[in-house]
Amino acid sequence: MASSFVVKPASRTEKITYAVRDVVVLAEKAAASGTEMLYLNIGDPNLFDFETPAHLVEAATAAMQKNLNGYAPSSGIKEARDAIAAEAARHGIGNVRDIFVTTGASEAIEVVLTALVDEGDNVLTPSPGYPLYTAVLAKLKVTENPYYLDENNGWQPSLEDIAAKINARTRAIVLINPNNPTGSVCDQKTLAGILALARAHELVVFADEIYDKLVFDGRRQISIASLDPEAAVVTFNGLSKAYLAPGFRIGWGIVSGDEHSLRPLIDAMNKILRARLSANHPLQYAVKPALEGDHGHLRAALAKLQHRRDLTVRALNAIPGVSCVAPAGAFYAFPRLEIRATDEEFVKALVLATGVVVVHGSGFGQMPETKHFRVVFLPPEKVLQRAFARLGDFLASYPGR
Repeated sequence: MASSFVVKPASRTEKITYAVRDVVVLAEKAAASGTEMLYLNIGDPNLFDFETPAHLVEAATAAMQKNLNGYAPSSGIKEARDAIAAEAARHGIGNVRDIFVTTGASEAIEVVLTALVDEGDNVLTPSPGYPLYTAVLAKLKVTENPYYLDENNGWQPSLEDIAAKINARTRAIVLINPNNPTGSVCDQKTLAGILALARAHELVVFADEIYDKLVFDGRRQISIASLDPEAAVVTFNGLSKAYLAPGFRIGWGIVSGDEHSLRPLIDAMNKILRARLSANHPLQYAVKPALEGDHGHLRAALAKLQHRRDLTVRALNAIPGVSCVAPAGAFYAFPRLEIRATDEEFVKALVLATGVVVVHGSGFGQMPETKHFRVVFLPPEKVLQRAFARLGDFLASYPGR
């Protein structure tokens, strides 16, 4: 006999969404019908022709063989933290006050948000931006306060929009640089403007720099914390993207700025870090060889990615009704759609009809009245060519156009 008892979930889960993974449910339905699937939705290089550098695997394996399989210090092992400190110095980041290792950069972001904001506060997040922030803020019952990136200016953050959105309950500004999902890279003038606003309003800057080494066309990514050693900045990075090891789940945060201003936040963060014990212990031994070892894999990866970026931009801009700003970094493009239907309706129809899996732009945020979708250009050229050919054919006869 079925019970009448129903477990009521917490209300904090009601607004949690994650578009990148949510579209997989739809893809599974299409795959069940026998359609050949072409996945352009998840930024996992290891699903394609990219491999974790051997010296990272060897370092983690050696640690396990040495029985370094117990709990690690809550902030991370000294070897990893020292290597991260040296990397911060190479990026010009001064006044480092704390470094902590986490289960991916995602956990680092969640730890700092949890330590910083109360219900009723708000955090400025880029739109378009990574949906992790939306999900975590929803869980914390903190208001997401989106500021817009300017598509007509290479998807640079709009300083005017950021300034207009700051209010008495704003606690932080999130900057994703290079950006996911647009692939934009912030110029120094924009970074300086963001810092000026943060100083004027006593805000913490969340500098999400997980794609910092994946930058194209000879550009240089600038760590925002390097522009002002007194600014309250937490810089996030990890092994997932540039080091092709997303499954290692090793990330970190670097807290820099004025000691007096940051000490209460650091103490609160470390309470949370101690309560969750530690990040994966043996995998932390891959951090030093990653940051200080051979980077040959990166040269090879950048060559492939830049070629695939160029192919993607050419193919998308050749499709009537689609326009795409060329990404300057990462491995995403965020093309614009000129259609009557919503971008979510378009993506659902595209996946079911063609097997081409992309993510609707509204899952990342976008300017009102605009419609986009995100493409991952990690797959090999032949896969990308087939996917864009199907996309073009589908859009030509799409009834929602």
